[in-house]
Amino acid sequence: MKICVFAASSDKVDKSYFDATEQLAVELVKSNFEVVYGGGAYGLMGKLADVIIQNGGKIQGIIPRFMLEVEWGHKLVTDMILTDTMAERKAKFREGIDGIVSLPGGCGTFEELLEAITLKRLGQFTKPIVILNTNGYYNPLKELLERSIAENFMNARHRDIWSFVDSPEQVIPAILNAPSWDKDAIKFAAVE
Repeated sequence: MKICVFAASSDKVDKSYFDATEQLAVELVKSNFEVVYGGGAYGLMGKLADVIIQNGGKIQGIIPRFMLEVEWGHKLVTDMILTDTMAERKAKFREGIDGIVSLPGGCGTFEELLEAITLKRLGQFTKPIVILNTNGYYNPLKELLERSIAENFMNARHRDIWSFVDSPEQVIPAILNAPSWDKDAIKFAAVE
């Protein structure tokens, strides 16, 4: 299987986020999952790549050229795809993958995750989306999504778009056991 992982580039986050990223990387390698990620050398992105490489796993980076120009790219990732724009990068993230995992991150990670959720809502992307909620980081997003359902901005069936998990060990089972989703999702009304 091939999984895309969204993750932070900040090195200043709490150690527990790095520990969870390391644990997830080890789990992915043990299960022979290939990983696609943002190509970065720093933060959770860098930790993910370092651990996958150290454990003999397969990882592909996708990074815009302008990020390479400021030396954000991971020098040990040999399979690196360059894009011209952030939008092109996000589109390439979804090519040929079997699911998405979102680790904690900032605005870039939020954008990637919410675009994937939106595309799944519209039936344009049908693979599992698993959100690793380390330290309850994504609790506000979980609450917001629930509120959007409660206030009829989304349909209750849209809960099947995503899965929240609290530990790295729960990620692979969540991917493998995700509810099925197909292109007809675009036909779901916000409220029925």
